[in-house]
Amino acid sequence: MAYNNPFPYSDDNKRYHTWNYYLKHRYHHKVFKVALNAGLSCPNRDGTCGTGGCTFCGSLGSGECAGNQKEDLTTQFQKGMVLQKKKWPDGKAIAYFQAYTNTYCSLETLKEMIRPFIQMDDVQAIAIATRADCLEQEKIAYLHSLTKQKDIWIELGLQSIHNDTAAKIHRGHTYETFLDCVKSLEPTNIRCCVHLINSLPDETKEDMLASAAALAALPIHAVKIHMLHIMEHTQMAEQFRQSPFPLLSKEEYIDIVISQLELFPPRMIIQRLTGDGIQNQLIAPQWTKKKVCVLNDIDKEMVKRNTWQGKKYKES
Repeated sequence: MAYNNPFPYSDDNKRYHTWNYYLKHRYHHKVFKVALNAGLSCPNRDGTCGTGGCTFCGSLGSGECAGNQKEDLTTQFQKGMVLQKKKWPDGKAIAYFQAYTNTYCSLETLKEMIRPFIQMDDVQAIAIATRADCLEQEKIAYLHSLTKQKDIWIELGLQSIHNDTAAKIHRGHTYETFLDCVKSLEPTNIRCCVHLINSLPDETKEDMLASAAALAALPIHAVKIHMLHIMEHTQMAEQFRQSPFPLLSKEEYIDIVISQLELFPPRMIIQRLTGDGIQNQLIAPQWTKKKVCVLNDIDKEMVKRNTWQGKKYKES
């Protein structure tokens, strides 16, 4: 099928650099993530830099789709593979350490976590979700050494470049700490993905675009953009009930996401434009449950505006 699409990193109607496009052209076959739970904690939960975690984060440490931490990691992975192979029998995996902070441990523990997956033929890459304040130089050096065998991804939860926002959501570290971490990763072969959340309390459209513009200028490889989910059993849920604050409508979210995409360089991979919350625990906004509709509406609006990722990007 022919598409009148001005965006170069696309095989279809998508006007942004999708994760699927990257995986297809990197590996030339289906690749999917298998989410794992290593049973670690977080310095923002155990008192090291805070307790209770970020206000939007639930008791599972953003690992609602990860494996059962009562099972060893190999068992979790094998069970995840069985489920994914039902859909994609010939597919291979990214072993994705998702729940909590997956470098918040000793170097030896990190090696034990990763070691089983390095030699697996079914594993194309390893992705590790963590925080910018939990990546010491010795861990970076170890992960860099693994890039000779597998692609290694680090996912950093930034959420916003604004320190006043970070304080409101009890992030536990500053934007400057994040920048130091990115600087440490830059000379390595580790690939870096950064998370942003739109609609955090008191942030304006201009604030959200400033976060995107800042990431566009950094030596990172991918971003994930999420709409803020108000989830049961979080500090933010209690705050929202006691003093409701405005959340973006679907139309406002789509407008901001498209404006953010215009700022990113075309080569930057967009791993996500929506998030997945447990539906029976989602308080607001309810429109996020219709994920496919949101993504389709982003595509339609980009065509309507005759825009694409990077249209307003300026090389520094």
